[in-house]
Amino acid sequence: MPAKSALLTIILVCLPDAVRADWKSLTALEHEGARVSASALDLDKGEVIAQLNPNTRLTPASLTKLVTAAATLQQWPADRMFRTTLLADGEIRDGTLSGELILRSAGDPSLDDHSLWALAAQLKGFDITSVTGGLTISLSPFGPIACGTKDRCEAQHLSDRSYNAPIAALGIDFGNWCLIVRPTQVGAKATVRGCAVAHLPIRMIGDVNTLPAGSRTTLWVERSSGDGGDALRLGGGVPIGGEERVWRAMSDSAQGVGVLLVEALRELGIAINGPVRVTERPPPDSARELAATEGLTLREQLGRMLRFSNNYIADVLTMDLAASTASSAPTDLGSAAQTLMRFMSALPSSKSIAGQEPLQLLSGSGLTVENRLSAADLTAVLSYQYHNSGHFPAFYGSLTVPREAPFDFMRKGNDAWLDRVVLKTGTLNDPVSVCGVAGYLRKKQGGWIAFAAIANGSQSHAHIPLDSAMRAIQADVEDLLSGY
Repeated sequence: MPAKSALLTIILVCLPDAVRADWKSLTALEHEGARVSASALDLDKGEVIAQLNPNTRLTPASLTKLVTAAATLQQWPADRMFRTTLLADGEIRDGTLSGELILRSAGDPSLDDHSLWALAAQLKGFDITSVTGGLTISLSPFGPIACGTKDRCEAQHLSDRSYNAPIAALGIDFGNWCLIVRPTQVGAKATVRGCAVAHLPIRMIGDVNTLPAGSRTTLWVERSSGDGGDALRLGGGVPIGGEERVWRAMSDSAQGVGVLLVEALRELGIAINGPVRVTERPPPDSARELAATEGLTLREQLGRMLRFSNNYIADVLTMDLAASTASSAPTDLGSAAQTLMRFMSALPSSKSIAGQEPLQLLSGSGLTVENRLSAADLTAVLSYQYHNSGHFPAFYGSLTVPREAPFDFMRKGNDAWLDRVVLKTGTLNDPVSVCGVAGYLRKKQGGWIAFAAIANGSQSHAHIPLDSAMRAIQADVEDLLSGY
C-alpha cells in the first residue's frame, strides 16, 4: 500500500467522527445548513459501518419514543396490563348505593369507550339503580400534571386537534372527546353524538349540514373551555353516504372521564346523584371493588405508540415508569423523564464525549423541543434491545415496515427500503425543523444493522423542508442497503 494511502487509512480510523461510508445525501443537506447526526452499526460484528457526526446531540422529536419503549420493557413484561377499577364506599340496599362510587385509575394510557361500558355493565349487574354520593375519581399512580409544553398548555383553553391532550393518570380515548357526525338528508342538519355515549354530556355549539354525495367535507370542530366546563363548537358540512368520527383534546382528562361514566350509567338506568370529584387520595379501606377492566397489553400499547407516534401513550407511560420506581408520585413530566435518562446512562455502550452537548430528555414523547439525543445514542438503544432476547420481539414488532406504513410518505422507495427496513420516524417544525429516522436494516444474507439519522434546522437555515430531509435519509439508507 502506498505511504499516503496507509496514512489516510490510519487517520480515518482514529478520528472519532470519521466517515466510513458517505451518507452523501445527508452530507449535502449539511452543506445547505442542516445540522446532522447519523450512524449505522453492524449488530453481529459490533462495528460502526457508517457515521456522520454520530455524537452530535440534536432534537430527536418522536425518536425519543424508542427510548421510552426500551425503558418500559426493562421495567415490565410485554404482557403487562393496567387495571382500572370501580369501587363502592357505602351500603347497597334495594337498588341504591348509599355512599359514593369511586373510579380508581391505574395510569392506563389505553382506556377507551369500550372500557367505560365494561365498567358500567358490570355495575348494572349488581341491580343498582341510583348512587346517592356522586362519583369520585381517585388518581393513581400519579396526580394532576402541569401542561409542560406549549401545545398542551394552549389546549387547556382551546384545541382543534387531538394530539395535544393534557396527560393524566386517567383519560379516555387518549385524553379526547370523541364524537360521531352522521349525515341525514341533503340540506338537513347532520346528527351529532358521542362515540362512548349516545348523548355527549358537554355543551354543543353550532350545527353541521348534510351535503350532496361527492361533495367535499367542510366539517370543523374545536373544543373551548370556560367557567361552564368544556364545550364543542362545530360547523361546516359532511356529504351524505358516510360518517365522520372526530377527536378533540379535553381540557381535564380525569373530569372528562367522570362525566362520561356518569352519562354511560344514566343510559343504563343508573342515576348518579351528586357531583363528579377528582382527588389524589386513595379510596378508603372500607371501599369494595364492584367492577374492573384491563387495558391493552404493554406490547400492544408500544405498537400504537411507535407506529402511530402516539404522544399520549408515551408520556403517560413515562409517568407510570417514574411512579413505579420513585418513593413518591411524580408531579411533572420533566422530572418523570429522569427515569429515561437513568436508563440511557446505564446502557453498556453509553459514553460521554468531551465538549459534547449533554443528553437531555424532558418527555417520553419528544414533544419537548429541549430533548437531545445523538445518532450514537439511538443506535446504542437499538443495539441493546437487539441483544436482549426477552425484549427484542416486542420492541421490533412495534416498529413499522415502510411497505405497510400507515403514512404515505414512508411507502415510497425501492424494494430494499420497502421490505428490508423497520423504523420509527420523528418530525417537528418549531422552533427549527426536525426529521429523524431510526430502526433496523436486514442484510441480504441475514443479520442486522441498527441505524439512526437526524436532521435539524439551524440558526442559519431554521427550516429544512420535510420532504428534502426525508429523501436524503432514505437515499442514504438505500445506498447502505445496496452494499449489505
